[in-house]
Amino acid sequence: MVKNALNNKFWLKPFAFVIGLIGAIWIVLWIEKVHPSDFGFYKDIFQREELIQKRQDYPLRKTKVELRQEEKEFAKIAWKYFENNTIPETGIVNSVDKYNSTTLWDIASSIHAFLSAYELDIITKEELTQRLSQLFNTLHGIKLFQDKLPNKVYNSMTLTMSTYDNRPTETGVGWSAMDIGRFMGSCKRIIFNYPEYHYLVNNIIEKWDFKFAIEDATLMGIGLSFKDGVEKRVQEGKLGYEEYCSKGFIQMGFDASNALLYTDFITFVEINGVKIGTDSREVKHHPSYNYVLSDPYILDGLEYGFDVNSLELGYRVFLVQKKQSEKENKLICVGETHIDQAPYFIYNSIFTNGKKWNCVSESGEDASHLKTFSTSAAFGWYYLFDDEYSDKLFNKAKGLYDKDIGFYSGYYQKDGELNKAITCNVNSLILCALAYKKNGSIIFNH
Repeated sequence: MVKNALNNKFWLKPFAFVIGLIGAIWIVLWIEKVHPSDFGFYKDIFQREELIQKRQDYPLRKTKVELRQEEKEFAKIAWKYFENNTIPETGIVNSVDKYNSTTLWDIASSIHAFLSAYELDIITKEELTQRLSQLFNTLHGIKLFQDKLPNKVYNSMTLTMSTYDNRPTETGVGWSAMDIGRFMGSCKRIIFNYPEYHYLVNNIIEKWDFKFAIEDATLMGIGLSFKDGVEKRVQEGKLGYEEYCSKGFIQMGFDASNALLYTDFITFVEINGVKIGTDSREVKHHPSYNYVLSDPYILDGLEYGFDVNSLELGYRVFLVQKKQSEKENKLICVGETHIDQAPYFIYNSIFTNGKKWNCVSESGEDASHLKTFSTSAAFGWYYLFDDEYSDKLFNKAKGLYDKDIGFYSGYYQKDGELNKAITCNVNSLILCALAYKKNGSIIFNH
């Protein structure tokens, strides 16, 4: 009996040690899952980092080609939006037709539209100068969130900080590092191609405190919790958007190198035989969904010119839509978009939150009945890839306009009804796509 007691005592310490070790490992893995470290411990154990396998050739459409007559007409129609929606007192362009609200993302779109319109011989150099000068002078005078960076939303007429539903707010609702990154890309286009306007950009750079938008070379935004209104500082951007928006910071001399790494959190989901890149960071630990859709890759290709990773990942996004179109026997062209009914903005995606061909509202609620064909994505894919499917997309999208107000956002897939939302982003992208055809990547076209 004494011997058995001694044996039990002998095994007790090793057993306790093993239990303690397992517990310690579990705690480390849980911490890594919530806050992944630079060493990628959690990533390496739970998801083998996969290389983005490249193909030999891509059907890239030729650039530096003169526009056809119908394309010149499309440019004039898209420009109508900016003629109709520029606020004379501020120079700000409404984000949506006749709706006095804007974000820094929309302001970047308007800057790209101004420059593209000039390059397409729609406006004169005098009008370009007037528009840029007024816009940047306005931006220099706006109230900043906590006196650091632009609020997420402003009233385009009064310039007051606003909520997303355009209610005035004295304190603001935070800033978006991704919006700022895209704005920085539009600033780079000015500096690189139009150095005579460099001073306008400098006035902004000197006033806004960009260091708060980056931490450890990663994009950081501030928002208010939907539940309790508490301010939260969060990492911004998932695969596609994160890398695209980081390029604006990098081109303007800020270190956002970690945000530019495509393979940090990449994983793949196979759809229609195509391995689509998606982000492994779970929404419950890293706020915001990973929307796999057309927009960030199209913007990257048109603005900067694809890098080797965005080209491959973007082409897969295009290709999987082509294959889905063959399966459903209808055109598929997904993207984020405003719509002309509640909830008024949707993410029509290839993959979101574990679901294929998932369409959700900004709050993550199902919006499958509102899936749309995206006009801007159709134009983007057409000018990037020379393919029979992009030809079909373009031929469908090119008629979705009112010559007096601009291009519509698309149509609803379930019944073919027109989505009559008319926006800054859609009409800007069409101008940018046409400028891309004429000059090549629009940020570095000279």
